[in-house]
Amino acid sequence: MRVLVRLFASYREAAGRGQFQMELPDGARVRDVLARVLAENPLLRSQREIVAARNREYVGLDEPLVDGDEVALIPPVSGGAVTRATADIRVTAEPLSVDAALALVRDESTGGICVFVGAVRRENRGKRVTLLEYEAYPEMAETKISEIVAEAESRWGPLRIAVHHRIGTLTVGDDAVVIAVAASHRAEAFAACRFAIDRLKEIVPIWKKEHTDDGAIWIDEHA
Repeated sequence: MRVLVRLFASYREAAGRGQFQMELPDGARVRDVLARVLAENPLLRSQREIVAARNREYVGLDEPLVDGDEVALIPPVSGGAVTRATADIRVTAEPLSVDAALALVRDESTGGICVFVGAVRRENRGKRVTLLEYEAYPEMAETKISEIVAEAESRWGPLRIAVHHRIGTLTVGDDAVVIAVAASHRAEAFAACRFAIDRLKEIVPIWKKEHTDDGAIWIDEHA
């Protein structure tokens, strides 16, 4: 069988490539892909944790594979169906707009709107930040954000949500993420907005590379 292997962020840099085809015997599992990748890329062996996804869903290493599968090996993340009528999800290289996010969720039926904006700050861990690079597995990132929105709606009732995350190179002061949540009442809007950003940092495959006066490193923590 043949599968497409995708690598991201620090894994992509260590391997020197972001995707490639791999031939495997019938009955192969995700762990066979991982073993081959580690054998061919010794620099990856020092990674503390490698998470795998099959066809854009997180899976264990014993997950069986079939011909045509897409297998992604994912670094620790930095940091039901949803209709476009109630959610607007974007992972984009374009600058973000708080006003645009607000306009997407504002509606006569909503009485409370909560907005979270995450921006690039000047200092982190005692070092002067010059810029950040955000990288994503965009197809899976949008799928996972959709799942977050669906869970928020199941907890706090009908919501209108915009989740916009920027990728690419950002400088100090740029907005990296904008989340706007509109609900019937403020309590639900606050709770859903907090849940959305916290959960995004836990499960959405987006990573950041921090550039400081001392050099550049991939941040092994939630972005």
